[in-house]
Amino acid sequence: MSRFFPEAFGILSSPSGVPDAWEYTLRHRSLAVKKIVIFTVISLLSGSALAQHALVLQSDFGTRDGAVASMKGVAVSVSGDIDIFDLTHEIPVFNIWEASLRLVQTAKYWPQGTVFVSVIDPGVGTARKSVVLKTRSGHYFVTPDNGTLTFVAETLGIAELREIDEAVNRLGNSEESYTFHGRDVYAYTGARLAADVISFAQVGRLLPSKVVKIPYQKAIFKEQMLYGNIPILDIQFGNVWTNIGKKSFDKLNLKPGNSVEVRILHGNDTVLQQSVPYARTFGDVPKGDALLFLNSLNNVSLALNQSSFAERFHIGSGPDWSIRLKRCTSDSCP
Repeated sequence: MSRFFPEAFGILSSPSGVPDAWEYTLRHRSLAVKKIVIFTVISLLSGSALAQHALVLQSDFGTRDGAVASMKGVAVSVSGDIDIFDLTHEIPVFNIWEASLRLVQTAKYWPQGTVFVSVIDPGVGTARKSVVLKTRSGHYFVTPDNGTLTFVAETLGIAELREIDEAVNRLGNSEESYTFHGRDVYAYTGARLAADVISFAQVGRLLPSKVVKIPYQKAIFKEQMLYGNIPILDIQFGNVWTNIGKKSFDKLNLKPGNSVEVRILHGNDTVLQQSVPYARTFGDVPKGDALLFLNSLNNVSLALNQSSFAERFHIGSGPDWSIRLKRCTSDSCP
């Protein structure tokens, strides 16, 4: 009988004929649905914020005027939620080679989706292409295609390359400005990409997976000799960095304390030729002495303990500086 009489369970019928407990259940279900909707909206909004990617800026502008601040202002006007970082703005003016190196040295330590804007652009306003490169590692590089992407393309790979459509991806009312694409095109497009205002496909038309590259001596091992390039100097300490990695260096079968014949050339001219000991760290040789070691990037480098190797021996860096290394024997080293 009780199954036919809710009153037996303390459930009293409401005036509408629906038991009070049922109304209670319905009210709570309605409240639960509202909570789910609110939670979903908050999650979507949070997801939108989380979708923002870091924006990293590099230029040869320096920081003595407002050029960099203008680029950042453009980015913030696109989205106030973007996290903006500086790689450096002290690239030597017009030095595309160094810009390319600084990008590849840094990019691998940033998460996928990071957008890099690099503006070393001596050809600003000319016919050189403005591009965005997506690497196989999932990073984005917004820059003129003038050699800046040399090492990024070689090291991180090209997933896709697109030309910036300036009819869409350009700061409003800047069409008559021809000399500050860093602000009007690159910072603006980079910010839109980082903030997910546009997708990568909306950057512009797809290009062949080929960028302008600066030629230089690749690291190779041939006839018991290592050949390489001096891409950059450790400017703070005067150490000489090469593009010869540990895997190539190991082919010389050296142990700490062994001597290496070092020959450095600028173009076809020999600038330095002498034997240098291989050591693990600076303090393994007397103060002021030279050593050959593996730097923090695991590349072969030359240094003086507590002094500048580059300054003492007048060594520079760039695509026209090369180095050759050979293991010393008793009668082979200078």
